[in-house]
Amino acid sequence: MRYCSTRGAARGRSFREVLFSGYAPDGGMFMPEIIPTLSPETLRSWTHLSYQQLMCEICSLFIPEHEIPRAHLQELISEALCKFSLPETVRIVSLQDSLSILELFHGETLAFKDLAMSCTAQFLKYFLHKEKKRATILVGTSGDTGSSAIRSVFGISDVDIVVVFPRGRISAVQERQMTTSIADNVHVFAADGTSDDIDVPLRKLFADSDLVKRHSLMSLNSVNWSRILLQLPHFLFAYLQLSALEPDADDTLPALEVLVPTGGAGNIAAGCVMRMMGVPLRLVAMVNNNDIVHRTVQSGDFSMASDVVQTLAPAIDIQDPYNLERIFWLLSAGDATMVRGLMEDFQMTHRLSLPVTLHRQLSEVLSSGSVSDEEILHTMMRCFQENDYLICPHTAVAVCRHYNRPVTAGLNRCCIATASPAKFQEVVHRAGLTLDLPEALLALETLETRYRVLEKSDDWESKLRRHIELIGSVRQRGEMFYASEVKE
Repeated sequence: MRYCSTRGAARGRSFREVLFSGYAPDGGMFMPEIIPTLSPETLRSWTHLSYQQLMCEICSLFIPEHEIPRAHLQELISEALCKFSLPETVRIVSLQDSLSILELFHGETLAFKDLAMSCTAQFLKYFLHKEKKRATILVGTSGDTGSSAIRSVFGISDVDIVVVFPRGRISAVQERQMTTSIADNVHVFAADGTSDDIDVPLRKLFADSDLVKRHSLMSLNSVNWSRILLQLPHFLFAYLQLSALEPDADDTLPALEVLVPTGGAGNIAAGCVMRMMGVPLRLVAMVNNNDIVHRTVQSGDFSMASDVVQTLAPAIDIQDPYNLERIFWLLSAGDATMVRGLMEDFQMTHRLSLPVTLHRQLSEVLSSGSVSDEEILHTMMRCFQENDYLICPHTAVAVCRHYNRPVTAGLNRCCIATASPAKFQEVVHRAGLTLDLPEALLALETLETRYRVLEKSDDWESKLRRHIELIGSVRQRGEMFYASEVKE
């Protein structure tokens, strides 16, 4: 298994190389050169496997034995998932009106990002220890990615992590999960802008090959292929649990419709990969008022709005769904020239009409919908009233589609639950509901915070660059960063 850029200039990369990367050197995103397929026979033989076992099977298809031997791979995945509050890691909850919800939020930060992030961190540690090297992680976040990334590498001596979040645009819990994570290898910045604003300087920093090389600069956003890889099992687990495959049936497989809250489109991109591998998924990308993905699917209008709208589902308040590039590459059979032209035009103009053929292919693979704040609140209320079951506002974006379009007879459906409602207490209260916060979240109010501010008038790229250089200088001297009283 080797990897290439969606824009064509990089090919033949190893898993280790793409793991320790952000964007590809040509600005594209890494993808497998060949997508493996799963036969109906294989899928039927996997119906008895646990989530953790499925993760190992999928990872072994994309990570060659000579890079991480299977025995080590099993150990790394087991170590990553051992801190989840459920022994089975994830679960499916069956509610009224044929509503099935896949709960992916039982990790340390109560968000689905913990699944991929914890495993990716174990892969990083494996290679860093083996090679006696260190790395610097640079992450922009719209809410959950930041805290999950921090916890996955918290206190690890071989890694520094720099996280940038949009100040005032995430929940109080999301913010404090980051700002109270005080360790010498954790560097948190609060930016006076949107998550899309944050992506701009980060792209420029990753495009600086000298900076990337000198500081082993890498990303843990879903730009990183490992994040996409480790989200494939979400869809496979849901399919095998809900499809009741018969061991001796013919090769015809039942379909599963999956409703996915969508922001940066990493999860939906993973679903598209799983579909290409042979799992019959009907994917529905559900968004809030930041509806670029919905407009792209419906009409081919791949254009950013003038501003990111602040909604009750902040983790998907995104107008630059960068993982759509991966989907365009998949649908065009790896046409890197076409993808490069499209994405470079989009990055310059922020407005694009998809080619007719690509739009037709996209609409055959994806459906979509858009949900307002009012609908989010109504969905949360209805779900609780009918099931005594609380959902977070992002999960409500998916469940709203279920309520508005009842499932077709004979078709199974699953809604992805991306976060615990406990992370969004303010929205729960606005829906007229209450909840008891876990002790770990209550304790956040009493903890010390540490972060730096990026004012709107600041040159964010320069400030982040200086901080990364400073980290490198301090580590080269073998010193503790915050004990050194370093000056930027």
